[in-house]
Amino acid sequence: MPVTPVSQEFTESDALLPRKLSGSRPKDAEGSGGHEESMCSLLRQILLPFLLAGLGTVSAGILLEIVQGWDVFQEFTELFILVPAVLGMKGNLEMTLAARLSTAVNAGRMDSTREKWMLIVGNLALKQLQATVLGLLASLVVTLLDWIAEGRMPLNHLVLLCSTSLCAAFMASLLQGIVMVGVIIGSKRMGINPDNIATLMAACFGDLFTLALLVCFSQWCYSLMELYPYVLYLVDLLHICLIPVWMRVASKHPESHILLRSGWEPIITAMVISSVGRLILDKTVSDENLVGIVVYAPVINGVGGNLVSIQASRISTHLHLNYSPREIPDSHKSCFNLCHTFVGTGSNQRSARVLLLLVLPGQLIFLHIIHLMKGGLTLPSPLFIVFFLSISLIQVFSLLCIADWMVHCLWQRSKDPDSYSIPYLTALGDLLGTALLSLSFLLLWCIGDPGGV
Repeated sequence: MPVTPVSQEFTESDALLPRKLSGSRPKDAEGSGGHEESMCSLLRQILLPFLLAGLGTVSAGILLEIVQGWDVFQEFTELFILVPAVLGMKGNLEMTLAARLSTAVNAGRMDSTREKWMLIVGNLALKQLQATVLGLLASLVVTLLDWIAEGRMPLNHLVLLCSTSLCAAFMASLLQGIVMVGVIIGSKRMGINPDNIATLMAACFGDLFTLALLVCFSQWCYSLMELYPYVLYLVDLLHICLIPVWMRVASKHPESHILLRSGWEPIITAMVISSVGRLILDKTVSDENLVGIVVYAPVINGVGGNLVSIQASRISTHLHLNYSPREIPDSHKSCFNLCHTFVGTGSNQRSARVLLLLVLPGQLIFLHIIHLMKGGLTLPSPLFIVFFLSISLIQVFSLLCIADWMVHCLWQRSKDPDSYSIPYLTALGDLLGTALLSLSFLLLWCIGDPGGV
């Protein structure tokens, strides 16, 4: 009897490789791939990218502190609200791309050269489209928020915000996307699980690089505003005209074609969630007694987002390889248990413990680096260090628990966690980190502790 060939139609929740093609793999309790990884192995793979990613967020914080006195930031204060929005695209776009490609590598979808490059080109084109739309939306949201707060918004402010946001988002997305593809392919050749390093490498110097581009483009647009304002209109028009091109290229691959329709909900919702964090940061920075927060906000938000992205990517890969859509492990069919995220013998529980253990020593290292970068003249007070480490631990613990619940819920609802979970988680991390840090700075100021403030 002739065998009917399997249709190669994909949906957003399809496992990237059908289980009957990937072999009969055992469904370990919470594994992430085809072999067990010890805590030492996980730590070796995660530690260096984690430290490099943290160094990038520290450098971004120092850079933001330096440029906040520039004329363009003084005259166009809305840029402070735009900064978290553009930096948040790292979680919305770069880390989501890293998670999708990591799953594709583990599922064997990048073994064929033709399929590999179709997947890469389709995803990069989709990412450029999303970066353009998000850049435009971010500038419009910032404009709306400022108009609500101030009751006015001059046209030249709107044009500068749009041009700066579009240029920074477009260039950062393009260059970091190319680097991300290189990291995924390189990790595959070196035998390293990309789930453990890809999202961290996406964040490695993403914050610093994106912020540097934002600063440069804002200064460039500011210099053109008086003499050649029409150039900014042309820049905005060029980016908008490229949208159909990216749509055409992205539609060539089935996976990115589906995400053209379904991939907008998580990144736009995440941007709305992050906008609350932006308002908190903007209001905090406006108080001269609390202005020191600009150095530490990218650090706490970046570390939390980086660590939870690893966990989300690992759980998603495990579900893609071992379960059909809507099918979840027995341990997650009952009421959610916080202890289950960390307690157990599964590799995802081991990775959750490793990621949580990295928080305190990692943040101590980053605090010391900030101290050195600021000239090494004054040490943060012991009370500030206790507050900072405590809120970092609370933030990451909460995010890891939310990730465990969210990824399984998305899978049970036939939504691909690679495309949905990371934008939500990084946005929640930004909101939670900014809110807790602002509260800590306010409490320290109220009790008269100047260290760190």
